[in-house]
Order: sequence, then C-alpha cells, then structure tokens
Amino acid sequence: MNMLPFILMFVIMYFLLIRPQYKKQKETQTMIDALKKGDRVVTTGGMHGSIVGIKDKEGIIVLQVAKEVKIEVSRGAVSKVVDKKES
Repeated sequence: MNMLPFILMFVIMYFLLIRPQYKKQKETQTMIDALKKGDRVVTTGGMHGSIVGIKDKEGIIVLQVAKEVKIEVSRGAVSKVVDKKES
C-alpha cells in the first residue's frame, strides 16, 4: 500500500506528459517523411519557401525562397507544411 501513491503518480505523469510528447513526435516525423517537391513549408528559423529538390541520401531539401534564391536545409529543420489555402 505504501507504493500505491508512487505508482498512481507515475501513471498520471505518463498520460499527461509522456504520451502526448510521443504522439506529437510521431506526427512530426510523419510530416517530415511525407515532404515532396512543390510543398510550401516553413522552417524552424522562420524561412518560407517551396521545395524544389530533395536529396534523400543526405536528408537535405532544396527550398526556393525567392525567384532566383535557393537554399539547402535539413529535413529536420522543417517545422510545418503550409496549405495552399493559407499562402
């Protein structure tokens, strides 16, 4: 009976902190894996651009941020994909 409060506290911590974090991590990884040419994205640094190339082996994407400006960023640097409706 002395261990019951500790077990209960762990269960509450699991459902309030650990489980939502794993769920968000899984959703982010799914979004990163689904990136394709033509998607409009926002990076963690706040750069907005359109994907014009993907280098799968290195995990790098090429973003076009202006008419003649292209930059390379890591796939992990993409924070969200912007819908066509939002842009």
